Amino acid sequence: MGELGGVPAGFWRRFAAALIDGLLLGIVTGILRAFLGYTGQGIGVLISLGYFTYFHGSTGQTPGDAALGIRVVDVRDRPGQPIGYGRAAARWLVSIASGIVVLLGYLWMLWDPQRQTWHDKAVGSVPVHKGYSN
Repeated sequence: MGELGGVPAGFWRRFAAALIDGLLLGIVTGILRAFLGYTGQGIGVLISLGYFTYFHGSTGQTPGDAALGIRVVDVRDRPGQPIGYGRAAARWLVSIASGIVVLLGYLWMLWDPQRQTWHDKAVGSVPVHKGYSN
């Protein structure tokens, strides 16, 4: 497992964790939009930024990550530790670019030796799983 506390998490495990987080945030944003219209949508985007910044910056795990046994950890300055709030916010912002380019930034992990997406590479992080890679 090395100094990161696990092996880089595989595509399907990460996909399932993202799906759980997306459903949670989608429900919140849907409720806000129902009551506030497009203002609610904007608030939902800010909640998403706060959600990923808080969880990845503090514990390295969103609820979706925790359900699938994943932690986003630092590979650069403090290997195996959470990446902190600033880098977590930057990771979220770059994840938007990862998705805009036909999801290429997300799919990058499929051929990257460290299984990093563009947003992982940008901030020096990698999601790890304690156990076997999938």
